[in-house]
Amino acid sequence: MSTEIHPTAVIDPNARLGLDVRVGPYAIIEHDCVIGDSTRIDSFGQIKAHTTLGSNNHVHSYACLGGTPQDLKYRGGDTRLEIGDGNCFREFVTVNRGTEEGGGVTRLGSGILVMAYAHIAHDCRLADGVIMANAATLAGHVLVDRMAVIGGLCAIHQFVRIGEFAYIGGMTGVSQDVPPFMLVAGERGWLHNLNLIGLRRRGIDKQTLSALKSAFKMIWRSDMTRTKALEKVSLELGQYPEVRQLVEFVQASERGVLALKNKRN
Repeated sequence: MSTEIHPTAVIDPNARLGLDVRVGPYAIIEHDCVIGDSTRIDSFGQIKAHTTLGSNNHVHSYACLGGTPQDLKYRGGDTRLEIGDGNCFREFVTVNRGTEEGGGVTRLGSGILVMAYAHIAHDCRLADGVIMANAATLAGHVLVDRMAVIGGLCAIHQFVRIGEFAYIGGMTGVSQDVPPFMLVAGERGWLHNLNLIGLRRRGIDKQTLSALKSAFKMIWRSDMTRTKALEKVSLELGQYPEVRQLVEFVQASERGVLALKNKRN
């Protein structure tokens, strides 16, 4: 199929469009943009300068991708926004490109769903399969690992990392790292338990789930210090890759991880 561009769309001559791209009425694509094959940009969608989209993306009406960072230290450098394949950006989503101090690139993977009014700030990194619900907000430099889910109206503090398969309930404020496989909720986010429903849906086997449950109890519900608990988990359950991933995440956290809600010893 051939590329279809509505006559009212405004496309910079320097922009590069792939095959079977559809650009709707009054959409804008600025200079130094690359739009991959079979990508759709609906009416009034904006792709700002220095943005690259892979194939099969869908940018809905009034979404704005690649805007300048909302950072007072930004001085107009040619930083970028890089987006993978098969992502969906719903109405009024905003995604800012990177800053010089943050490495120069905001980078999103593939298969990501960003629902209406959500915001992704400068220098964020989103891995494949992430879901952000309506009006969720990521501050600058946030890292979101594979298949994490961020509920509606959530606010994630800058430099926070959200682990793989984590689930953050709606209207939650998150100021520290969220370990992989965890369920987080509360006005100020607390760990509640493992994200058991999500893990089962993703096909995690019973043995691994049992190991993760044991690791969770040792790390967050025992009387051991965090260091001793992590050592014990590594020694007794380190044969499970998911457990090692959990331990390594907690050990590497620079902001510290969220605390457990209503700890019971």
